[in-house]
Amino acid sequence: MSAEIVLGVGGGIAAYKACELLRLFTESGHRVRVVPTASALRFVGAPTWAALSGQPVADDVWTDVHEVPHVRLGQRADLVVVAPTTADLLAKAAHGLADDLLTNTLLTARCPVVLAPAMHTEMWENPATVANVATLRARGVLVIEPAVGRLTGADSGKGRLPDPAEIFAVARRALRRGSDAPADLAGRRVVVTAGGTREPLDPVRFLGNRSSGKQGYAFARAAVARGARVTLIAANVSLPDPAGVDLVRVGTTEELRRATLAAAETADVVVMAAAPADFRPATYAPGKIKKSEDGGAPTIELVTNPDIAAELGGRRRAGQVLVVFAAETGDAEANGRAKLARKRADLIVINEVGVDKVFGAETNAATVIGADGSTRVIPERTKEDLADDVWDLVVPRLTTPA
Repeated sequence: MSAEIVLGVGGGIAAYKACELLRLFTESGHRVRVVPTASALRFVGAPTWAALSGQPVADDVWTDVHEVPHVRLGQRADLVVVAPTTADLLAKAAHGLADDLLTNTLLTARCPVVLAPAMHTEMWENPATVANVATLRARGVLVIEPAVGRLTGADSGKGRLPDPAEIFAVARRALRRGSDAPADLAGRRVVVTAGGTREPLDPVRFLGNRSSGKQGYAFARAAVARGARVTLIAANVSLPDPAGVDLVRVGTTEELRRATLAAAETADVVVMAAAPADFRPATYAPGKIKKSEDGGAPTIELVTNPDIAAELGGRRRAGQVLVVFAAETGDAEANGRAKLARKRADLIVINEVGVDKVFGAETNAATVIGADGSTRVIPERTKEDLADDVWDLVVPRLTTPA
């Protein structure tokens, strides 16, 4: 469905990346009005925005005054996205200042508003910026956490604009939920695990599984779009970093265990979407294991890995919600119910897996069983839509205030 989108562009070096975001919106069939600040036009000129959007471009409230743009743009918008959002823009938005067309639009918008900050680490961590972000989030504005990486010049750190495709993914979820859907995870800390662990056998081989991490990443993106502060723990995943998450990369099951237990200490929700290896080699061969002279295969002794989800279930705080997964090839529901009880979780998401099922696919189907005896069958849909369906089941179980 086509939507009216306002793309605000702040005056930072990352302004050029908004061209890619604009392309993603227009190629998806949306009508986009670009509203840059005067500073943004020093980085990317108005003719570029006009040519890419097919719409007029202005940064002041005096152009086309008869159309009252400082009011009409916000009133008519289905979504407002500002990328990059500078520290100055965050401050103006938090304090209700309106000295140009973009800040006036932010004041009049009654639709979802998504802000993608980009600035140096010191500016992002400054107490004034921290307070402004908290104020905006408390009002229901979706302020995406910036990425970690190379900044202007030789500096690196947190403050980099997330990848435009990932900003688009968050914006798309916000647009789909609409202005009537609250940011029901605002103020919540969420931990999501994704991918599959690998247990080294020798310098060139490992034991692992086929998990792509797509479902876990979908859970993280959906949680960001609902306002959560998300820590994503990714095991051997080669997907683009989702916008707005704190990403932790791990390899083995033990690394996943340590990272998850540490992050879960302050989390309101833990979603165990990763596929940890159940077993690992008892010993690691420092050299490549070779065939014997008669061509026989070696005997490899395995030991059982720790059950991370069960450990979380046994030590979680009061009010913390635990969601676990069961990838089954037979008797899926019966096995899932047994796992739910054994891991002392609130919800278990049961997938039937196999060749060309779930792993690596763009869609998924699941049965979700609750510790309260509830059952929800989710038919096949995109993994992001399935994630939202599960989040709809999680939110009512959050009994402690944010």
